[in-house]
Amino acid sequence: MPFLGNFGSTSVSARLLVVLGLNLILFASLLVVGSTSHSLSVLAEGVDCLADAAGIALSLMAIRISLKRPVSRLPTLAAVVNITWLLILNLTIIFWSTVRLLHKSHPVQGVQILIVSAVVAVVMGFGASILVDGDDDENDGVHLNRRAALLDTISDAAAALAVAVTGGIIAATNGFYWLDPIVAVLISLVVSYHSIKLLRRQARL
Repeated sequence: MPFLGNFGSTSVSARLLVVLGLNLILFASLLVVGSTSHSLSVLAEGVDCLADAAGIALSLMAIRISLKRPVSRLPTLAAVVNITWLLILNLTIIFWSTVRLLHKSHPVQGVQILIVSAVVAVVMGFGASILVDGDDDENDGVHLNRRAALLDTISDAAAALAVAVTGGIIAATNGFYWLDPIVAVLISLVVSYHSIKLLRRQARL
C-alpha cells in the first residue's frame, strides 16, 4: 500500500516516534474510558500502552547510543523513575482487582470495553505494520531495538483483542463481571514482567 510504503522509506527513529505518540494517545483515551466504564482491564491496557511508550523511549535512546552520539545520564535516571512508577501502577491495579475478586465484582460497561479495545487493537496493528521493515543501512543496535518495539506493539494488539473479547462476553451476557479483574491481573503481570526487563536493559545502557 502506498501509505505504508511511505512509512517504509522513513527512518526507524521517525517511525518509532510515531508509535510512541500512538501509545501516549491511547494511554490517555484508555484512562478516560477505563474510569467511566469502571473497567480495571481497560486501565491495565492503558498502563500497558504507557509501558510500551517507556520501552520505545528507551529504544530511541539505545539507537542514539548505537550511533555513537553523546548521551546525557539524565534521561537514564528519568527512565528508571518512570518504569518504577509503572510497576507501582501495575501493583495498584492487581490490588484492586484482587479486592473485586474477593468481593462482589463491580458491574462494568461491556460495550464500552469492547469498542475501545477493538480500536486499540486496530491502532496497534497499524503501529506494528510501520515497524516491520527496517532501514537498508540499519546496524545491529537499531535492528534489535526496532524488533523489540515491534514485538511489544504486537503484544499490545493481542492484549487489546483479549480485553475486547472480555467486553463482548460481558455485554452479551450482562454478567460475568469477574472476567474484568482477572484479565486486568493477567495484563498487569505481563506488563510488570516487561517493566522489570526494561529496568535491566536500562542498567546496561
